[in-house]
Amino acid sequence: MGSERLFVDTWGWLVLANQRDPEFLSVRKVRERDAMRRGAWVTSDYVLDETMTRLFTGTSFVQARKYMEGIFQASRAGLLDIEHVTADRFTAAWRLRLRYQNKPRISFTDFTSFTVMRELGIREVLTEDAHFEQVNLGFVRVRGA
Repeated sequence: MGSERLFVDTWGWLVLANQRDPEFLSVRKVRERDAMRRGAWVTSDYVLDETMTRLFTGTSFVQARKYMEGIFQASRAGLLDIEHVTADRFTAAWRLRLRYQNKPRISFTDFTSFTVMRELGIREVLTEDAHFEQVNLGFVRVRGA
């Protein structure tokens, strides 16, 4: 990956939150590799929305809060960029939703992620979600080391 930035999808965050996940060790290696590179990881507020929803419904409040606060701390330290889905990005994601009418199972959050990734020139995404490659926009899934 070199100096490229990595977009982190909900899957990546959820794997890192669960040490029992079969992919935890490989995803943790990716995180450790990039841990001290400022801005190496990028995510969006929509992805974090999905992540929080899943965490707070699937784990204890204390664990979910601690994990999310760790993500916010990484952002404050410059180790993670949290991109916001602005009105323009929302509109661009809506246009993608209309363009990919033959792929109804792609979430709107994914379309916002595609929009942010395209805008920032990010190709690699930490996810297990095949939709990132199915849209043929040049994205490459990273699923661990």
